[in-house]
Amino acid sequence: PPQVSFTLELEFSCSVLLDRAEVTLQATSDSTEATPEDNVVKLSVPIRYEPDLFLSSDTNLHRYEVHPLGTFAHSGPEFTTTVKVQNLGCYAIQNITLHMALPALGHRQATILSVTHVLADNATCVLQPPREGTRVVPVPPEDLLHMDR
Repeated sequence: PPQVSFTLELEFSCSVLLDRAEVTLQATSDSTEATPEDNVVKLSVPIRYEPDLFLSSDTNLHRYEVHPLGTFAHSGPEFTTTVKVQNLGCYAIQNITLHMALPALGHRQATILSVTHVLADNATCVLQPPREGTRVVPVPPEDLLHMDR
Protein backbone atom coordinates (compact mmCIF):
# COMPACT_ATOMS: atom_id res chain seq x y z
CA PRO A 1 0.00 0.00 0.00
CA PRO A 2 1.21 3.55 -0.69
CA GLN A 3 2.58 5.54 2.24
CA VAL A 4 2.90 9.28 2.84
CA SER A 5 5.28 10.80 5.38
CA PHE A 6 5.10 14.37 6.59
CA THR A 7 6.17 16.52 9.55
CA LEU A 8 3.89 18.71 11.62
CA GLU A 9 5.46 21.81 13.11
CA LEU A 10 3.36 23.45 15.80
CA GLU A 11 3.87 26.86 17.36
CA PHE A 12 2.65 27.56 20.87
CA SER A 13 1.62 30.85 22.37
CA CYS A 14 3.01 32.19 25.63
CA SER A 15 -0.46 33.36 26.60
CA VAL A 16 -2.11 29.92 26.32
CA LEU A 17 -0.33 26.97 27.92
CA LEU A 18 -1.52 23.56 26.79
CA ASP A 19 -0.91 20.20 28.44
CA ARG A 20 -1.46 18.18 25.28
CA ALA A 21 -1.52 18.60 21.51
CA GLU A 22 -4.33 16.71 19.82
CA VAL A 23 -4.33 16.13 16.07
CA THR A 24 -6.92 14.35 13.94
CA LEU A 25 -5.78 13.03 10.55
CA GLN A 26 -8.27 11.87 7.94
CA ALA A 27 -7.54 10.45 4.52
CA THR A 28 -10.23 10.72 1.83
CA SER A 29 -10.42 9.26 -1.64
CA ASP A 30 -12.77 9.26 -4.66
CA SER A 31 -12.41 5.48 -4.82
CA THR A 32 -14.74 3.05 -3.11
CA GLU A 33 -13.14 1.59 0.01
CA ALA A 34 -13.95 -1.63 1.80
CA THR A 35 -12.79 -0.30 5.21
CA PRO A 36 -13.24 3.49 5.39
CA GLU A 37 -13.28 3.38 9.20
CA ASP A 38 -9.50 3.06 9.34
CA ASN A 39 -8.98 6.31 7.40
CA VAL A 40 -9.11 8.43 10.56
CA VAL A 41 -6.55 8.53 13.36
CA LYS A 42 -6.53 10.76 16.45
CA LEU A 43 -3.19 11.54 18.05
CA SER A 44 -2.71 13.00 21.51
CA VAL A 45 0.80 13.99 22.58
CA PRO A 46 1.85 15.53 25.92
CA ILE A 47 3.55 18.91 25.63
CA ARG A 48 6.71 19.64 27.57
CA TYR A 49 8.04 23.20 27.52
CA GLU A 50 11.79 23.77 27.48
CA PRO A 51 12.94 26.10 30.27
CA ASP A 52 15.05 29.14 29.45
CA LEU A 53 17.05 29.71 32.63
CA PHE A 54 19.90 32.16 33.12
CA LEU A 55 22.29 31.69 36.06
CA SER A 56 24.59 34.55 37.06
CA SER A 57 26.71 35.50 40.04
CA ASP A 58 28.50 38.59 41.25
CA THR A 59 30.70 39.42 44.23
CA ASN A 60 31.87 42.65 45.79
CA LEU A 61 35.38 41.26 46.44
CA HIS A 62 37.38 39.95 43.49
CA ARG A 63 40.70 39.28 45.24
CA TYR A 64 40.99 37.36 48.45
CA GLU A 65 44.29 36.63 50.20
CA VAL A 66 44.61 33.34 52.05
CA HIS A 67 47.71 33.12 54.24
CA PRO A 68 49.76 29.94 53.95
CA LEU A 69 49.32 27.14 56.47
CA GLY A 70 46.40 28.85 58.15
CA THR A 71 48.60 31.46 59.87
CA PHE A 72 46.09 34.31 59.85
CA ALA A 73 45.01 35.23 63.36
CA HIS A 74 41.61 36.73 62.58
CA SER A 75 38.93 36.32 60.02
CA GLY A 76 39.37 38.11 56.74
CA PRO A 77 37.13 40.78 55.23
CA GLU A 78 33.49 39.92 54.80
CA PHE A 79 32.30 39.79 51.23
CA THR A 80 28.98 39.29 49.56
CA THR A 81 28.27 36.96 46.66
CA THR A 82 24.97 37.24 44.85
CA VAL A 83 23.64 34.32 42.82
CA LYS A 84 20.68 34.92 40.52
CA VAL A 85 18.50 32.38 38.73
CA GLN A 86 16.32 34.06 36.12
CA ASN A 87 13.56 32.57 33.97
CA LEU A 88 13.97 34.24 30.58
CA GLY A 89 11.18 32.20 29.03
CA CYS A 90 7.47 32.89 29.20
CA TYR A 91 6.55 29.58 30.83
CA ALA A 92 6.35 29.19 34.60
CA ILE A 93 8.96 26.85 36.07
CA GLN A 94 8.57 24.89 39.29
CA ASN A 95 10.72 22.84 41.65
CA ILE A 96 14.14 24.29 40.80
CA THR A 97 16.98 23.17 43.04
CA LEU A 98 20.39 24.85 42.93
CA HIS A 99 23.30 23.19 44.75
CA MET A 100 26.42 25.22 45.50
CA ALA A 101 29.61 23.77 46.97
CA LEU A 102 31.79 26.33 48.75
CA PRO A 103 35.55 25.78 49.17
CA ALA A 104 35.84 26.12 52.94
CA LEU A 105 38.92 24.08 53.93
CA GLY A 106 42.58 24.66 53.20
CA HIS A 107 45.83 23.08 54.27
CA ARG A 108 45.57 21.00 57.49
CA GLN A 109 41.80 21.54 57.57
CA ALA A 110 42.27 25.31 58.07
CA THR A 111 39.01 27.17 57.55
CA ILE A 112 39.35 29.60 54.66
CA LEU A 113 35.66 30.44 54.28
CA SER A 114 32.68 30.54 56.57
CA VAL A 115 29.17 31.62 55.68
CA THR A 116 27.90 34.23 58.10
CA HIS A 117 24.37 34.61 56.77
CA VAL A 118 22.19 33.81 53.78
CA LEU A 119 19.59 36.18 52.36
CA ALA A 120 17.04 34.70 49.97
CA ASP A 121 14.58 36.55 47.77
CA ASN A 122 11.73 34.41 46.42
CA ALA A 123 13.56 31.20 47.37
CA THR A 124 14.22 28.87 50.27
CA CYS A 125 17.88 28.37 51.13
CA VAL A 126 19.26 25.60 53.30
CA LEU A 127 22.86 25.75 54.50
CA GLN A 128 24.14 22.31 55.37
CA PRO A 129 27.43 20.45 55.66
CA PRO A 130 28.34 17.83 53.05
CA ARG A 131 26.28 14.63 53.19
CA GLU A 132 27.61 11.56 54.93
CA GLY A 133 29.98 9.70 52.67
CA THR A 134 30.87 12.81 50.65
CA ARG A 135 34.63 13.02 50.36
CA VAL A 136 35.90 16.48 51.25
CA VAL A 137 39.39 17.07 49.89
CA PRO A 138 41.24 20.07 51.38
CA VAL A 139 43.25 22.09 48.85
CA PRO A 140 46.93 22.54 49.83
CA PRO A 141 48.23 26.11 49.23
CA GLU A 142 50.69 25.04 46.56
CA ASP A 143 47.87 23.63 44.45
CA LEU A 144 46.18 27.02 44.37
CA LEU A 145 49.14 28.43 42.42
CA HIS A 146 48.04 26.47 39.35
CA MET A 147 44.41 27.61 39.48
CA ASP A 148 43.34 30.77 37.71
CA ARG A 149 40.04 31.07 39.60
